[in-house]
Amino acid sequence: MIEKQRFENPLVERYAGETMSRVFSPDTKFRTWRRLWIALAEAERELGLPIEEAQLAELRAHQDHIDYEAAARYERELRHDVMAHVHAYGDQCPGARGVLHLGATSAYVGDNTDLILHRDALRQIRVALIAVVRPLAEFCDRHAHEPALAYTHFQPAQLTTVGKRASLWLQDLLLDVDDLEHRLEQLRFRGAKGTTGTQASYLELFDGDASKVEELDRRVSEKMGFERRFLVTGQTYTRKVDYQVLSLLSSIAQSAHRFSNDVRLLSNKRVLSEPFESKQIGSSAMAYKRNPMRSERIASLARFVMNLAPNAAQTHAQQWLERTLDDSANRRLSIPEAFIATDAVLTLYRNVISGMEVFPARHRVEMADELPFIATENILMEAVRAGGDRQDLHERIRQHSIAALQKMQQGEPNDLVDRLKADAAFATISERLGDSLDPMRYVGRAPQQVQEFLEREVQPCLDRYASLEASTDELRV
Repeated sequence: MIEKQRFENPLVERYAGETMSRVFSPDTKFRTWRRLWIALAEAERELGLPIEEAQLAELRAHQDHIDYEAAARYERELRHDVMAHVHAYGDQCPGARGVLHLGATSAYVGDNTDLILHRDALRQIRVALIAVVRPLAEFCDRHAHEPALAYTHFQPAQLTTVGKRASLWLQDLLLDVDDLEHRLEQLRFRGAKGTTGTQASYLELFDGDASKVEELDRRVSEKMGFERRFLVTGQTYTRKVDYQVLSLLSSIAQSAHRFSNDVRLLSNKRVLSEPFESKQIGSSAMAYKRNPMRSERIASLARFVMNLAPNAAQTHAQQWLERTLDDSANRRLSIPEAFIATDAVLTLYRNVISGMEVFPARHRVEMADELPFIATENILMEAVRAGGDRQDLHERIRQHSIAALQKMQQGEPNDLVDRLKADAAFATISERLGDSLDPMRYVGRAPQQVQEFLEREVQPCLDRYASLEASTDELRV
């Protein structure tokens, strides 16, 4: 019997990718704590503290053998998660118990682990982002010359191409890639700073030798893979970092949400469709429906991510002095969920764009109603060149356009061109009026813009990440 009597987090149960879930798993967190304790002890020994190699060997031997039951027992007693794990680790390493967590505060493992997870999760988001950029670039290239009706205010405007419209989605993602790289470059380690960030405990351990304290900080950071570290902290690293990271995730979510909006609107026009599987059900009542449910899920999860960035802003703004603990419970929820949801959004995005169907015939139907209106400026110029009076011709086009629109509002096709052919004022060009309805005359430089964009900006980005491993996470529901 499957027990279903406790709340299950749908973000984890339905949407989360395996890779990102592992990044924020308890096992990854607590193994990282142990790596940090070992790095600290190693650096302290290297700088002269009386720590034996045998003690380090004992810590390394049990690094991955975490007794979670023992840690849980200690936490129920001590009401302190870090000290619970210090005791559980110490029980496994009795010879090294006395040097474990030496000079450190809880933030040494807690905050430094968070920064390591930020880094690892951002790298995974980069993988997921590039996994969307690749098929989206192919989509732009494939449809660069496919004419389509463009919209402003969701009202018919001029023409564009399907690939040009998609290049706007792609441009947003490239901006996100750049921002992500900047955030990774700027990410710093907290290091070994002590209880309130003054390193007083380490200064005591090293008998007042400030140079050794500074070197300890540098070595620990280096051992954990960070070239940059904060030179000043309180007990914690500044929570502004969390806001900056979640703002980046919000930006990615915004890009995906905008894409999903367009897919949903264009699905209504039936000019394209997200993937729809052979046995997929669109509606429990209306069997004919093909609802854009994946794009709707992108919008739903993206909105969730976007609302977590202001949460991080509030957390940072409301910290007190060297630290206050009202950030802890909030961050345990908001940071992993922001990453996991963003990763899920990008998996959805990749799935949708990789299987997107475009229907050129429906595009032609869309354009047929509007193209005669769009063509009137060209028709006017051609008629003037043939000897007509510009003001007279403009007024005739205006009147015929109003009459054609009134017919369309009664359900009839657009007959504007036929009306102009029947008007003697346009007799000199009447035989050429049909040529004016070629859609490619009205897409401007859209095809060339797409190719230039792909060559100058997109391909260099893809080349830069050519060796990046492909994202393999797939939709779960």
